[in-house]
Amino acid sequence: MWPEKPSCSRCGKEIHPEEMVYVQMRYPKRKGFTEIKAYLHNEGKFICEGCINREPD
Repeated sequence: MWPEKPSCSRCGKEIHPEEMVYVQMRYPKRKGFTEIKAYLHNEGKFICEGCINREPD
């Protein structure tokens, strides 16, 4: 489907199916799109739960 597997934009860890992730993205202008995985992959930055819970340095 995509040339590379999704990974955390902060630490580079590969995102696995059913794993809890956070996505940083702009709220979409359009409504009614159905290919959510493709949209998230193209428009968002995945962040793993470990990076979200990590205290800032």
